[in-house]
Amino acid sequence: MRRLLLLLSLTLACAVVAPAFGDTPPATTTTTITTSPSPAVPDGVVLGGVPVGGLTADEATAALTARFSRPVVLRIGRTKVTVSPAQLGVKLYADTAVAAALAAAPGTTLGFRGVVDRKTVAAYVARLAHRLNREPSSSRLLLRNFRPLVTPSITGRTIRQGATVDLLASALAHGTRAPVAVPTKQFPPAASETTIGAVIVIKRSSNVLTLYRGDHYVRQFHVATGQTIYPTPLGRFQIVVKWKNPTWYPPTQDAWAKGLKPVPPGPNNPLGTRWMGISSPGVGIHGTDEPASIGYSESHGCIRMLVPDAEWLFQHVTVGTPVFIVPA
Repeated sequence: MRRLLLLLSLTLACAVVAPAFGDTPPATTTTTITTSPSPAVPDGVVLGGVPVGGLTADEATAALTARFSRPVVLRIGRTKVTVSPAQLGVKLYADTAVAAALAAAPGTTLGFRGVVDRKTVAAYVARLAHRLNREPSSSRLLLRNFRPLVTPSITGRTIRQGATVDLLASALAHGTRAPVAVPTKQFPPAASETTIGAVIVIKRSSNVLTLYRGDHYVRQFHVATGQTIYPTPLGRFQIVVKWKNPTWYPPTQDAWAKGLKPVPPGPNNPLGTRWMGISSPGVGIHGTDEPASIGYSESHGCIRMLVPDAEWLFQHVTVGTPVFIVPA
């Protein structure tokens, strides 16, 4: 009896679990999920100068951000300085602007501006001015290898900070990236390459006088310089006086001139027709009534020239013209 009941229980269990031979299995259900495409900005819409028509919101945001994140180039004279909006804390609310573009009518032009903190920009410009402002520097006249050398002059410069802040803040806010010419105030040097003027170099041993304009050669002359007992002084001097048709007054304090009388202008005047006194007492550049002495050391310390040469030189120098006398 127990065996019969056990077989009956197993038969019923199998009938519940296994489907009868030939029955159709249960159907499988498949679910398909569809997504709608991202909306695009209407055709022809321009946002902050960037054409965004036909772009998705993400594409339009990326294009706008790229445009307004470009660095700004500042030009100060020949110097270029590059600064990025991120350095100056510029904020770009591109998502909000793109949302407005999505809702705009086709062909609409919309404005967009970066948010600029003027205090941050002003602090940056102040640092820039501290680095690039400069004092004027005058040219200097030197003598190298018995030739004049004029050092370059430098024009002083001060950055106009208020105007620069305005220009830089505008470029950052509007996304314009044309180079910004930084406004400056210029301070010219007291002396430049073009204001040095005439320079005279006299080679005492060679008995040669050369005129330069700055450090550019102009003309050379043979001259007479001082005798060994009355040497022409060496050093840097300048012309302190110019006289036409001078009267010669003998230096009676010197033994060689005792008893001599002044000589008025004329063909026998020892100074010729021109006198250019230099800042060494009693010494000057002048014409001579002794042309045969030119090329030799025969004067009493002065620099003698042929009369026509002295007249020409007189016209090309001024009071203040530097005079270098060297031993060469």
